[in-house]
Amino acid sequence: MDASLHLDKKPPWIKVRLPNNPVFWDTKSLVSDLNLVTVCEEAQCPNRWECWGQGTATFMIAGEKCTRACGFCAVKTAKPDALEEDEPLRVAEATKRMNLNHVVITAVARDDLEDGGAKHFQETIREVRRANPGIIIEVLVPDFNDKDWALEMVMEAKPHIFNHNLETVERLTPLVRSRARYERSLSVLKKAKSIANGKVATKSGMMLGLGEKPDEILQAFDDLLAADVTVLTLGQYLRPTPMHLPVVEYVTPERFDEWKEVALNKGFRHVASGPLVRSSYHAADFRPEQDVLAAIEADLSASISGQDN
Repeated sequence: MDASLHLDKKPPWIKVRLPNNPVFWDTKSLVSDLNLVTVCEEAQCPNRWECWGQGTATFMIAGEKCTRACGFCAVKTAKPDALEEDEPLRVAEATKRMNLNHVVITAVARDDLEDGGAKHFQETIREVRRANPGIIIEVLVPDFNDKDWALEMVMEAKPHIFNHNLETVERLTPLVRSRARYERSLSVLKKAKSIANGKVATKSGMMLGLGEKPDEILQAFDDLLAADVTVLTLGQYLRPTPMHLPVVEYVTPERFDEWKEVALNKGFRHVASGPLVRSSYHAADFRPEQDVLAAIEADLSASISGQDN
C-alpha cells in the first residue's frame, strides 16, 4: 500500500473537536498555574480538546525532554533537565483541585538517571494519594531498562493500574521504538504483576497503521496475555511531523471494532479500540477488580499501622 496516498488527506473519521466550553480553559489554566507538563500537549494527543473539556488530563512528570528518539513520538529528544523536587506535590495539588477520581501519571524515558525516574514515580504516587484519598492511580511508565529494583520502587507505592505500552508488533519494534525491545516490554509488564503479587491491573497499548500484519497483531495479543496483561488499548498511528515515520494505513473504525472483539474473545478484560484511542483516553472507563482494590487498600492500611507502631 502506498503510504503517500494517506498522508495528503486524512480520512473523514479522523476528526478532532475543538474546545467549546469553559472547563477546557479552566483545565488549561490550572496546568499552567501549577507549571505542570501534560502528555496531552507534548505528544500532540488528538483527544486533548475532549479530555480537557471534561476536566481530565494525563500528567507527564520528570520533564518534557526524552532520552530516546522513537520514530512515532512527538515528545522532544534532548538532554533532560534535573528533576524538580516539588513536582510530585504540584501534581497532587492538581488532582485535588480538579477533584479527580482517576489520574494517569506518565513520564518521558530518563535513561540518564540510574533508576530511570522510578523514585520520582514513587513519590508522585504517594503525594497524590495523600492529597486525594480514594483516587484510582494509573501509571504509564517507560521500561526502566527492565531493572527489577526500579520496578520495585514504583510498585512499592501501590498504583492501581500499571501501564507500559508495547506500541507495535515485534517485527516493527526496532524501526518504531528507539532503544526499546519487544521482549523487554513484555518482561516489564509480567514482572510488575509478579512484584505486586497480582494486586494490580496491568495494561498495554498498540498503534495500528504502521505496516503491521494481522497475524502479527494476533501474536502480540497472545504475548500480552501470556504476560498477564488484562487491559488493552488500540489506536491509529498519526504522524506528528514529516520527520516521523509515515502512516502506512488508516485503519477504519469498523476494523478497530473487529479487533476489539477479537481481543475480548482472546481473554482481555477491557479493550478500548478506535482511530483516536490513546493509552489514557477514557482511562476511567476501566476500574480494577474490587478484590484488587480491596487488597491494595488493606496493604496501605497495614503499612500505615506499622509506621504508627
